Amino acid sequence: MKRMFWGIAPLLFAALSLSPSALAVDASKFPDAAVDIPAAQGNQTAVFAGGCFWGVEGVYEHVKGVKSAVSGFAGGSKGTAQYETVSTGRTGHAESVQVTYDPAKITYGQLLKVFFSIVHNPTELNRQGPDEGTQYRSAIFYANDDQKRVAEAYIAQLEAAHVFPRKIVTQVVPLTGFYQAEPYHQHYMSLHPNEPYLVYNDWPKIEALKKQLPALCAR
Repeated sequence: MKRMFWGIAPLLFAALSLSPSALAVDASKFPDAAVDIPAAQGNQTAVFAGGCFWGVEGVYEHVKGVKSAVSGFAGGSKGTAQYETVSTGRTGHAESVQVTYDPAKITYGQLLKVFFSIVHNPTELNRQGPDEGTQYRSAIFYANDDQKRVAEAYIAQLEAAHVFPRKIVTQVVPLTGFYQAEPYHQHYMSLHPNEPYLVYNDWPKIEALKKQLPALCAR
């Protein structure tokens, strides 16, 4: 379950814990994917998990070529794909976001660049910032062999370049199903822009995307 006491004093928690992107390098110096998927006809989808889905969704809604970003669950069964149940950490699900994108405008490799440099800290195991549990793990749910190949190659590229001071713990696993979360989770950042949890944890990511990766930012 997400921490519900952020309204008390966000600055207190800034002193007590690192933000999800605190260990990330400057995204403007982040390497492009050396291996990528060639442009294809028609929209494509990708599913990523990197902590609370509010922030993951919010970042990708600002990425060029992204048609939609939907908060949901992946990694478990349909029968347990409800927020309160997933929050127990015992369902196998991770809070995830399904990204629908135009491959003529942005590549899968570029989506991965945003995922690793802006969206979250891929060296945190089963947590992101203040949120703890397997439902907040870092994962790439690949839909086909091309996505698997590119994701694994990019992680190996980042590790070889020692981009992060600690080992990347991101899982690369097959997508067996994506289940949309409850309506009140959708477009959460745009609907609740002043919520302290988002102000501290997620809005800085949007600013980083705009300033450090302007070529990949839609607005």
